[in-house]
Amino acid sequence: MKKTILLILFSFNFLFASTLNLSISSSPSRLNPILSNDTASSQISQWLFNGLLKYDKHGNIVPDIAKKFYFQTDTKLIIELKQGVLWHDGVEVTAKDALFTYETIKNPKVYTSIASNYKKVKSVEVLDKYKLQIEYKEPYFKALEIWLIGLLPYHLLKDEKDLMTSKFNKNPIGTGPYKLNSLKNSSDIVLNANEKYFEGKPKIDKIHYKFYPDTTTSFLMLKQKKLDVSSLTPIQIDRQVNKEFYKNYKVIEEPAFSYTYMAFNLKNKKFQDIKVRKALSLAINRQEMVDILFFGHGKVCNGPFLPGTFAYDESIKPIKQDIKKAKELLKKAGYDKNNPLEFELTTNTGNDIRINAAQILQHQLKKVGVNVKIRVLEWQAFLNTVVHPRKFETLLLAWSLPLMPDAYPIWHSNSQEIGRFNFTSYENKKLDKLIEKGAKTINKKELSKIYKRIFRKITNDLPYLFLFIPNSITVVNKDIKNIEPTFLGIMHNQIHWEKINKE
Repeated sequence: MKKTILLILFSFNFLFASTLNLSISSSPSRLNPILSNDTASSQISQWLFNGLLKYDKHGNIVPDIAKKFYFQTDTKLIIELKQGVLWHDGVEVTAKDALFTYETIKNPKVYTSIASNYKKVKSVEVLDKYKLQIEYKEPYFKALEIWLIGLLPYHLLKDEKDLMTSKFNKNPIGTGPYKLNSLKNSSDIVLNANEKYFEGKPKIDKIHYKFYPDTTTSFLMLKQKKLDVSSLTPIQIDRQVNKEFYKNYKVIEEPAFSYTYMAFNLKNKKFQDIKVRKALSLAINRQEMVDILFFGHGKVCNGPFLPGTFAYDESIKPIKQDIKKAKELLKKAGYDKNNPLEFELTTNTGNDIRINAAQILQHQLKKVGVNVKIRVLEWQAFLNTVVHPRKFETLLLAWSLPLMPDAYPIWHSNSQEIGRFNFTSYENKKLDKLIEKGAKTINKKELSKIYKRIFRKITNDLPYLFLFIPNSITVVNKDIKNIEPTFLGIMHNQIHWEKINKE
């Protein structure tokens, strides 16, 4: 009788067990939150690890493994951990794990791209089993953001001699809502729900990443309803799906956290005259670019920070094309039919959108008498022979932004050194002071005011021509319930999603 009941229960659980089918196009290199630099590794690691803090659906920083956090002074942060949070092997998470994670990030033998974020940290001290004290050298505007990084288990890695080659990176033990079931190179990846997850077991029992090395295959699998969530290109959503597709999938579209721009080399005399930069800006029809390149699935970009963030200044309106005024400004700058403005626009191969954008710019600028020569190089050659040595007149590139933008790497005068990101050689001493003031401002309202001033100064100076923000187009199986789209995407509440497995 007992065996029969167990069999019935097992069959019941199996019948209602659910799987979330996703796709992945490359193999993760290291499933370690401080070493997950590639997209595939970051994608999988997000399910396996938690930080002390996290972003909520509104983009606010809230506790994750932490129970609460507060500043005792402008430079002293206290973080108290929840009790009873378990690693996947059943060991409890403590403040010692947080300290160990910080010390590992700072370890010179560990090559992690996030180490520079912790330069302002003076000390990290364990006050008791669940309490951490962090002191900064000075007030730091990213004092909270740096603790969103996933924690590492002290008890498993304390004696690890070389984290870079550790077996842990392929067999991780985290705290997250899912545990790694299987991982092989160029193969599917399976994650199982963590039954002891501190926020409750996810309602979907398994995540199955199907390995499809190219987007054509994943799109085909999506149309066959073998994927539950996927991204689509504008041409796919606009021209390559039918009515049946919309019966099965819900489309969720939001602006991406990136923008495309044309950068000037401000060491070049042609572009040192603000009238020239303004004329070129007015000559461009940005909305036309969005319509041609994305079939309307995008929006015009009018500044260095994205809409929806604390740094965006809504008082700055998008620039509209004005051919007449553009010609007048060029004439004042000394350019006309007999002496036309000419320059080279360089971009990279492997990105059709970017190359097409360059051709549209060439066509639009021709209308005001400007001759643009397009140069296209392979990515590494583009970086090594053009961008880094500053051997260009103008560039066409894109930039991705985190939720907490940092103006220093691109816009501060000190970031002009080779290898840094101010490759336009832009200088504005008033702006430098604002950026430095912002870096020491931990009050978000004050920081917002400062960054909106930074936004205005950059848009007035036009070191870049800000062009467009593409949309992120996500499609989701309609069998999945409880999805709450926000400007951050859809995965923020995945543990509450529900799906009946119909396979």
